[in-house]
Amino acid sequence: MLQNDDIRIVSSSIKIPLPHKRPTCPLRTAHSHFVNASNSIAQLFNSFAAHSTELTRSVVRNSSLLCSATLSFTGERRGKCPIQRLASLSLADIEAQQKARQNEERVLISEVLVRNKDGEELERKDLEAEAVQALKACRPNSALTVREVQEDVHRIINSGYFSSCMPVAVDTRDGIRLVFQVEPNQEFQGLVCEGANVLPAKFLENSMRDGYGKIINLRRLDEAISSINNWYMERGLFAMVSAVEILSGGILRLQVSEAEVNNISIRFLDRKTGEITMGKTKPETILRQITTKKGQVYSMLQGKRDVETVLTMGIMEDVSIIPQPADTGKVDLVMNVVERPSGGFSAGGGISSGITNGPLRGLIGSFAYSHRNVFGKNQKLNISLERGQIDSVYRINYTDPWIQGDDKRTSRTITIQNSRTPGTIVHGNEDGNRSLTIGRITGGIEFSRPLRPKWSGTAGLVFQHAGVRDEKGIPIIKDCYSSPLTASGNTHDDTLLAKLETVYTGSGDHGSSMFVLTMEQGLPVLPEWLSFSRVNARARKGVEIGPARLHLSLSGGHVVGEFSPYEAFAIGGTNSVRGYEEGSVGSGRSYVVTSGEVSFPMKGPVEGVLFSDYGTDLGSGPTVPGDPAGARKKPGSGYGYGFGIRVESPLGPLRLEYAFNDKKERRFHFGVGHRN
Repeated sequence: MLQNDDIRIVSSSIKIPLPHKRPTCPLRTAHSHFVNASNSIAQLFNSFAAHSTELTRSVVRNSSLLCSATLSFTGERRGKCPIQRLASLSLADIEAQQKARQNEERVLISEVLVRNKDGEELERKDLEAEAVQALKACRPNSALTVREVQEDVHRIINSGYFSSCMPVAVDTRDGIRLVFQVEPNQEFQGLVCEGANVLPAKFLENSMRDGYGKIINLRRLDEAISSINNWYMERGLFAMVSAVEILSGGILRLQVSEAEVNNISIRFLDRKTGEITMGKTKPETILRQITTKKGQVYSMLQGKRDVETVLTMGIMEDVSIIPQPADTGKVDLVMNVVERPSGGFSAGGGISSGITNGPLRGLIGSFAYSHRNVFGKNQKLNISLERGQIDSVYRINYTDPWIQGDDKRTSRTITIQNSRTPGTIVHGNEDGNRSLTIGRITGGIEFSRPLRPKWSGTAGLVFQHAGVRDEKGIPIIKDCYSSPLTASGNTHDDTLLAKLETVYTGSGDHGSSMFVLTMEQGLPVLPEWLSFSRVNARARKGVEIGPARLHLSLSGGHVVGEFSPYEAFAIGGTNSVRGYEEGSVGSGRSYVVTSGEVSFPMKGPVEGVLFSDYGTDLGSGPTVPGDPAGARKKPGSGYGYGFGIRVESPLGPLRLEYAFNDKKERRFHFGVGHRN
């Protein structure tokens, strides 16, 4: 009996090149092997069919008893006996029908074996068991089609343990024997990874550790490659495993493609038409804001943060980053920006906490000119005027948010200010002196920089020339209680303050955590200049309680040395202890104010709030020059509680609150913006 030695499927040793654009599962890379296998399997079954024809001819010539043995090779049983049907057909007709039905023709298989590529038994029985377990259709004494054999070849390869699988048909006395000749993968002995510049070596080792010393399984290899690609995706990095190859000696070679940034350019777009236009901002002013640099692997998450950073400059209306392909393995970034109008005039209004009576109690108006992008360097100039019943503030402010040449993102602010504020917070009383005003002329410079995430620091030097005037604008040095109004005994006090401040901002929302610590030192450069040390701290914490939110705040401060009475810490009022007038609890060298609020949504932008405040001067009132609090019989400590509503507005939250204090007094409080 003839053997089908010429009928076999041979695949090349597995080498898994992955497409440049997208990494492909190692299992899918054997697809071409399966396509080639299909043709060989078809030839195998053609040989079966030819053998069937010969067998059928023999049956026709010699014995009708073997009619049933030819059924699996000749097709359907309809009407006539298969012998008579075959006898009535020409050989050409039979071959044509078999060729048309070769994919559906069934051949009886008597035995199914798994062997190595030389036809011998596999040394490792566990691998043979894996191959046998993968077979679904190919079983002994079963009739198989081309498709079923092809699918089982797929299944053996898809088990991941074998680099090739060749079905070989052997015609024996007992029938057709189907042998799957397989070539197992090599044992994993080492890893070579090329192009992975940002991928941690430890992560790569952990991904491959379980397979060391074992037969390489392509399915597990695919999982390891997916974990590497997911590592890049989670960090928004433009990178992937682009090629995999199994080298001799069990060495696995991974090729990783990481898209490095080749160039970054700025493109200005017209805010109305969207067309490319000339921008006012210098490109280097924008580029220094972003953390993505040339040579880095491009990260979408980092790009998103860069967009947000550029928007916080305050001079852009819209920002987007578009990656474009560049040289092999690199990417060009184009940042499209739409500039906002850089300057203009504005007007507004607000409430002063220092005015407690009068026809326009506490109402102030403001007028300002601002330029957000001086010289195209994002430098900001602000000239403003605020005027109220008594209050007035004239201010010129110039800020460079990032000093050129500094790599720590240090900003510089220069301020000149002339202000007049009511003195009633510390020196007011029921009998008079309600028109006392405190005039201050200040000028200073401050430098700020981020210290670490969510932390920033400020250092500055401020000079202040301040004094007290009566309702006629005449400088005075004593009040109606003959208490001094200045520390030097002159009509004005001069102070040169060195300032240090650190700020923690949490997420930046009002309800998030916040901490501010400010330290000031008076420098007596001249003998008449004041010398004192002042420290002030504020902390805030927000906690979600279902739909409501609990806000807790604590502030306190202390002064050591010679200071002006009007610089004492005033306690009481809208931003201190509600239920009291401004400064009515006390004024001292030291103070502590605590507050607790529960806010809850009501309807739309309206919130309800319940609150309780407590403040004390810690018994330091008499230590203030002239003891203004003691002369006015201020209690030195007190608490308040109440309820209110808040409405979000373009000016900030509008606060209307009704409070009770520990003296059974009641008072409305109105404010704009969040409490300090």
